[in-house]
Amino acid sequence: LFCFCLPLGIQMLSVQPDTKPKGCAGCNRKIKDRYLLKALDKYWHEDCLKCACCDCRLGEVGSTLYTKANLILCRRDYLRLFGVTGNCAACSKLIPAFEMVMRAKDNVYHLDCFACQLCNQRFCVGDKFFLKNNMILCQTDYEEGLMKEGYAPQVR
Repeated sequence: LFCFCLPLGIQMLSVQPDTKPKGCAGCNRKIKDRYLLKALDKYWHEDCLKCACCDCRLGEVGSTLYTKANLILCRRDYLRLFGVTGNCAACSKLIPAFEMVMRAKDNVYHLDCFACQLCNQRFCVGDKFFLKNNMILCQTDYEEGLMKEGYAPQVR
């Protein structure tokens, strides 16, 4: 859930035919391909810039990489190895560091748990939700709760 390492950029560059071939930081051979990658202030063949864990080609999975403990990693493996896990505010179960989450103020939720905690209605993009007494509520349940408390929302 928390990543204290900033992602580092990967640039794909066209190799200009009139320039001297650059050496690859991965295999130490000259880069004679049409494209090369620039990352960590070094040049790489597209096949040589890979995640140390899953071997995915980092130029294909995005424009960022992570590095720690002399490892070059994709985001998922960086978070799996070095990320901090936390607990879901709704179900209290562990959320792995690499999992996508929803946030409401200081609360973090599994995607499946991000629903009204009274009626279980899942929220879609653009839906209003309310945080009351550390519970996420849909607009209907929030307004019903206000009515019961005697605080009718003002309708304009």
